[in-house]
Amino acid sequence: MRRIGLAIAVVAAIAVSYGLGRYHPHSQTGGQTGRKVLYYVDPMHPAYKSDKPGIAPDCGMELEPVYAEDAGNAAPSSPVAQLPAGAVTIDGGTQRLLGVRVAAVERSGATRIIRVVGRVVPEDTRVYRVNSGADGFIRETYNDSVGVRVKKDQKLATYYAPDFLSIASGFLAATERVPGANGNDGNRTVPFPGAVSRQGVSSLQGYTDRLRNLGMSDLQIKQVADARQLPESIAVVAPVDGFILARNITPGQHFERNSEFYRIADLSRVWVVAEVFEQESQYLRPGGLAQIALREEGRHLPARITDSLPQSEAGGGTVKLRLEVDNPTFILRPDMLVDVELPVRLPPAVTVPLDALVDSGAHARVYVERGEGVFEPREVETGWRSGERVEIRRGVKPGERVVVAATFLVDSESRLKTPAPGSGPARTSDRPAGMPQPMAAAKTVRDPTCGMQVDPAKAAASGNSFAYRGTTYYFCSKECKQKFQNDRRQGD
Repeated sequence: MRRIGLAIAVVAAIAVSYGLGRYHPHSQTGGQTGRKVLYYVDPMHPAYKSDKPGIAPDCGMELEPVYAEDAGNAAPSSPVAQLPAGAVTIDGGTQRLLGVRVAAVERSGATRIIRVVGRVVPEDTRVYRVNSGADGFIRETYNDSVGVRVKKDQKLATYYAPDFLSIASGFLAATERVPGANGNDGNRTVPFPGAVSRQGVSSLQGYTDRLRNLGMSDLQIKQVADARQLPESIAVVAPVDGFILARNITPGQHFERNSEFYRIADLSRVWVVAEVFEQESQYLRPGGLAQIALREEGRHLPARITDSLPQSEAGGGTVKLRLEVDNPTFILRPDMLVDVELPVRLPPAVTVPLDALVDSGAHARVYVERGEGVFEPREVETGWRSGERVEIRRGVKPGERVVVAATFLVDSESRLKTPAPGSGPARTSDRPAGMPQPMAAAKTVRDPTCGMQVDPAKAAASGNSFAYRGTTYYFCSKECKQKFQNDRRQGD
């Protein structure tokens, strides 16, 4: 009896164990393995998930468990299954090995230095033209070469004009009729416009203006009045301290009325004309500060943007900007080329580090962190670039994190997973040296019976493949395989 009772106890224990195993075939701790099961997937269609074991509704295959250590740190709600093409997964150890780092997308402004080449030109309000007032000929010239520095009232040349003799005679006669102009009272100063208002002054003023019109300077007019003698010639003098920019006369040369003798410029302040792109000119305002760099001399001169509007260059996409520069030592000369530095304040915008950008010229993209070790390629539209940051007008938003180190290695990994159309699958030999094998999605084929996408390796492992007339077909289930075989037999 004792043996019968022991046998009954053993059978009861086996039945209880079977029952427990029947109703709890896969515990959340993985049964005998002790591994934690996250969820179950259809082996033919990994996108289908279930939190319980069972049979796949589409192909009738048993659902397979996905363990925590196989899925990394991804939670059941991980968005990895919904990632777009080109996304890559790199575990933490590999990231440290490759030097992959991420940084946050920020909204910030910046100060940018626009560097262009400028050309020195005289300020137009400081350029003086010395012209003739009558026909005549040049008697002599004195140290009047182009580029020579001259002083105000310095004699540059003399000329003879027949018209000035009669006018000079009338001038001397007029001075006799003006009190104080003939020297009787010891005052030999000739009255000029606004000095006095007496009888005869208007006549004297008229002769004075006519002498000026001929080209005679106020200094020479005063000398004629003081000496009471007709001059033999008219002296051409410098109207201002400056430099001779142009010389158009030689001794003995005949000239006509209004001929230009000299062009003289005061270079104590000059302009620097620089071309900038139209899109950059919007950040430049009149009165803004700049710097002129002289590389040979190793000097920097302060400059200011003039109040005048920039002049657009037709069809060139650029505008000409004028800068005022004080030039007391005359280090800047006309037509000299200089470096111009224009600091501009850029408006706040969404920015990323420049190293985050992969720019092929036609397209630009960054890699956004979507989860722990998961990076998604994102096409972006760029704007201004300043220093180590670049504006992103479209594609990312503040707070997102992007890859900023080893970006091109991540990009290479992404491109290997998404080959160009018609280029075929990526080959392992194409991978850069030292780069780990990709965790790419398995290549799938179409089930010829039901039309579903099937993983060939898993279908072959489960016996759901069939070779027919030199071609191997893969199926999602035994039922689809059997139907295909039956159809082939009937067709044969």
